Amino acid sequence: MSSEGFLKEIQDIGEKFLHKLQKLPKAEPVEIVSFSVVLLFIVTVLVLMIIACSCCCYSCCGCGGRPDPRHRKSQVRPATH
Repeated sequence: MSSEGFLKEIQDIGEKFLHKLQKLPKAEPVEIVSFSVVLLFIVTVLVLMIIACSCCCYSCCGCGGRPDPRHRKSQVRPATH
């Protein structure tokens, strides 16, 4: 998919979302609740993705942007007698 096609698709989704928001004040209560549930689900997924990415980045890179030496795997050597 080209970048122009992708941008057009994003624009179409945005227009549908805006149209749905404009119709929401006149909608039935069931439609308002279902729209709210879908919106809450999308926001929850985005927040969880941000948390997961930030935790992964923090554990790998630390605050300074370089790997934390404490998280390096050490090799286990057999005990010598």
